[in-house]
Amino acid sequence: MTCICSPLPAEEVSAAIERRNPSRIPLVMCKWWGEGLKGQYGDKLIQLDRTFPDDASLYMIDPLGTKKMNLWWLNDDGVAKGKDSGGLLPDWKYLDDFISQIQSPRESGLFDPLNAWSGDNRNKNRYGLFGFWNLFFERPWTLRGMENLMMDYYDHPGEIHALHSALCDQYVALIQRAAEELKPNGFWTSDDLGNQRQLMMRPQTFREFLKPYYVRIGNACREAGMHFWLHSCGNNTEILEDLIESGVDVFHPVQKHTMDERAVAREFGQRITFLVGFDVQHMLREGTTQQVRAEVRHLIDTFDRPDGGMGLAAGNGIVAGTPLENIEAFLHEAVTYGQAHRRSYKK
Repeated sequence: MTCICSPLPAEEVSAAIERRNPSRIPLVMCKWWGEGLKGQYGDKLIQLDRTFPDDASLYMIDPLGTKKMNLWWLNDDGVAKGKDSGGLLPDWKYLDDFISQIQSPRESGLFDPLNAWSGDNRNKNRYGLFGFWNLFFERPWTLRGMENLMMDYYDHPGEIHALHSALCDQYVALIQRAAEELKPNGFWTSDDLGNQRQLMMRPQTFREFLKPYYVRIGNACREAGMHFWLHSCGNNTEILEDLIESGVDVFHPVQKHTMDERAVAREFGQRITFLVGFDVQHMLREGTTQQVRAEVRHLIDTFDRPDGGMGLAAGNGIVAGTPLENIEAFLHEAVTYGQAHRRSYKK
């Protein structure tokens, strides 16, 4: 089977984000192959890659260079620290040492692996996303451990701000350098700010400790001419207004069963673009192909607007055990119904 439609040019993806009447709904990270899926289906996934378009390409970097750091304070017992057991920064007394070892954002060769990707995107007029996972919640979580971090907001507010400020300086400098050298269309990052029921913290905690730095990232993206894309799992409803105020242009995934998609689309759909994530946790794994197609149509009917403001993605990595026919039904309906829905607005 050949590609059922051509990838959208960069300006059409931008048109969807900026509500300038795109020709169809962009597909971005719809083919997010998660744990075990390639081992299960192998070459069949390659065929899906050839059949269904990617309307944006994504290239990630390690923003801090932690693998090259000499974290001498972890060498006493030689035991690697997990995310929830102290991480790379088990005590705040090591903060200055840690910050001093963050790689220079101007380090020679840092972007060399991205140069070919960037040139290929521009030659093909493709929408390019540059970025990295983990911003101002997930990154400190991996450094401090979850239990420590949740206490730090109360016990060590000054240190939290010092770490966030150092991280933000690094992130902003990398965005500025990417704008100069790579010229991507957007910046992609993540912070899983919610769980299945609510935020991981009080909204007031987000506003005090994270939002000021989100605002700096939003300003840097705007000045660099990039869209600000944020992936955040869980229920983010209570801070969607804050994310909009911070300059987030595209929010992913509006996680099924945690956020009320109709209410979210109704209240916020005019002011932020939603890269709507298809439910990989239940529907894609447990539904029938007919139910999968119906859910795609429901999401498009809910979020797409006459002027745009929507993209489609997998909600997260599609894992082993997901029926291949469901994946194909999701991708096929996303393209065909997405095109039909856009055409209906032009009549």
